[in-house]
Amino acid sequence: MCQNQNCNCKKPYYITTAIAYTSGKPHIGNTYEAVLADSIARFKRAEGYDVRFQTGTDEHGQKIELKAEAAGVSPQDFVDGVAGEIKTIWDLMNTSYDKFIRTTDKDHEAQVQKIFKKLYDQGDIYKGYYEGLYCTPCESFFTESQLVDGKCPDCGREVQPAKEEAYFFKMSKYADRLIAYINEHPEFIQPVSRKNEMMNNFLLPGLQDLCVSRTSFTWGVPVSFDPKHVTYVWLDALTNYITGLGYDCDGNHGELFDKFWPADLHLIGKDIIRFHTIYWPIFLMSLQSAILFFMRCPLIMTASFPGS
Repeated sequence: MCQNQNCNCKKPYYITTAIAYTSGKPHIGNTYEAVLADSIARFKRAEGYDVRFQTGTDEHGQKIELKAEAAGVSPQDFVDGVAGEIKTIWDLMNTSYDKFIRTTDKDHEAQVQKIFKKLYDQGDIYKGYYEGLYCTPCESFFTESQLVDGKCPDCGREVQPAKEEAYFFKMSKYADRLIAYINEHPEFIQPVSRKNEMMNNFLLPGLQDLCVSRTSFTWGVPVSFDPKHVTYVWLDALTNYITGLGYDCDGNHGELFDKFWPADLHLIGKDIIRFHTIYWPIFLMSLQSAILFFMRCPLIMTASFPGS
């Protein structure tokens, strides 16, 4: 951002949608979110802001590998088809995005590998074994106590026992810092009901370390120093918000990153709020992007249909 107060430069405004998961055809909620974000982007442009609007697709994970196998095609061919369909719909709706990112983009994958290595080298990621209950559609592990009626607390589907070698991220190391930030910035998560849900159900009871790699499938970004592991889909997906701006883990950021980060608004669906309001800010803290993250408080809104 320009620091000259006498400059007539437009003030930057960075808005993102969640990136659509390419395990199948997009649903109406994906389109609703894209159109809503587009409306905000257009309004901000009309107000005189220099707007950067990013959307895209999330293209790794076990669910996609299984869907591709069932369809008799490679995972890359499968996601190419779904991503193309999603982009066609966004264009049909005349959404004015500036960047359509795909997590299979080579520059994104390269940064994900560097980010994983950086977090490992500084001691925030460690190797261990995971034994728990896994929800394939959500790409998430849960303990017995976290289940709701014996099913996934996020989507309500069946979970399966799983045990495998994995890398873990030390979530608890940053929990108190995130709690303090949310308390000091009540506008950070909107609406307030979602903020209360995240605080009371996840943060205040205590965060468990997060599994950030898998070995039971191969369709993902390989861990550079241990390639039998692939990166947990959410560590991969969430970082799109910075890699799409030219973030570089070594500090050689592109001009867009310097101009537009931190985000002004992450517009997301309510079903993935935990990943965006807990995992994402903690990953940023670990990346030592705290100064960038807290300079301009990014709002995180939840988009949902009336009554949901």
